[in-house]
Amino acid sequence: QVQLVESGGGSVQDGGSLRLSCSASGYTYCLGWFRQAPGKEREGVATINVAGSTSYADSVKGRFTISRDNAKNTMYLQMNSLKPEDTAMYYCAAAWTCILVPGRVSYWGQGTQVTVSS
Repeated sequence: QVQLVESGGGSVQDGGSLRLSCSASGYTYCLGWFRQAPGKEREGVATINVAGSTSYADSVKGRFTISRDNAKNTMYLQMNSLKPEDTAMYYCAAAWTCILVPGRVSYWGQGTQVTVSS
């Protein structure tokens, strides 16, 4: 069992930045971020494997950067040029494969809210 704890959410203006963190209680091959806006399905945002290989949803490419510190079992999501459509609950996720679909996730964090106002 792996426990995931997110931090760093909040409210920003359009064009602002936020950095999310996720602390894992143990080793995980793949860590990632998903988000879910009200009335919408949960969607993958970015993933990173233990070797540092990354993948991003098209909607965040060039604006978000995922990284991890394996020694600390911690993952980060730097979000720049935020838009109102980025508003959602962001969930940290751990899995054994880095595929951006909720069905591949083995463990979920409790979520942290990100709100971007125009």
